Amino acid sequence: MPAVFLNDRSLLLVSGAEAQSFLQNLITTDITSLGADEARPGALLTPQGKILFDFMIWQDGDGYMIETDAGQRDGLLKRLTMYKLRAAVTLATSTEEGVTVSWSEDAEGSQGVRDSQGVRDSQGVRDSRFAKAGVTLIRRPGKHGDGNEALYDALRISHGIVTSGSDFALQDAFPHDVLMDFNGGLSFRKGCYVGQEVVSRMQHRGTARRRVVTVSAATTLPETGTEITAGGKPVGALGSVEGGSGLAIVRIDRAGAAMAAGTPLLAGETPVSLVLPAWSGLVFPTSGDEASA
Repeated sequence: MPAVFLNDRSLLLVSGAEAQSFLQNLITTDITSLGADEARPGALLTPQGKILFDFMIWQDGDGYMIETDAGQRDGLLKRLTMYKLRAAVTLATSTEEGVTVSWSEDAEGSQGVRDSQGVRDSQGVRDSRFAKAGVTLIRRPGKHGDGNEALYDALRISHGIVTSGSDFALQDAFPHDVLMDFNGGLSFRKGCYVGQEVVSRMQHRGTARRRVVTVSAATTLPETGTEITAGGKPVGALGSVEGGSGLAIVRIDRAGAAMAAGTPLLAGETPVSLVLPAWSGLVFPTSGDEASA
């Protein structure tokens, strides 16, 4: 069972009597329904509904742990502090450095991650994004493994799970673009939060047309950022790449129309095929309509 240490992840602790209401009224995730051993994706949005910070969040005692990219930590802490005002909330950085991820796709793994002696690991939390794809992946603060990070990237790519920086730029993507409406990171039932009005309007009007896809080629894919085109027109751009597989956020209406017409899709000069993650239930539209489950 692979165990990979991600040294580019950092942790914030949110605690205090009003920690839950503070976060519930601010971020995209419905934390009132968060399971005790579950980590969900989340985001703090701009007022225009775009992702300002993205993270994973889980319960930590009476408070919450937020895992984010190390480069985002200080900015996120500053922004949360700005919203704190007089709320009974304590914000702090964790003493733990980095996060270890371990996973299994077999039947035993579905019952929990176990160490070499078969003892169940109760110190980690299950990543709900991977659970949607049928993979039990545990996130645990600190270093508890030395597997190659490329293994984790390959797993992410194969299941259509993106990360900011590699796959999309902050302040440039809506939650729908990165499938947060399907992976548990975006709530349409709780009350208002920053940017909620915009994403709710996108949901009800069905205007989300940029979506995550897995990209494959018969040869090695070109580098991250390479434009994907159909008939010379842009469809999207490559994100994470591992050999002949990668991720991209594309206009699925344009990609669907191209595939229906038999127009080749190219990443630079390399022919590619695009697939929507099966766990999303989405399909490529063949007209201007949004993909539907």
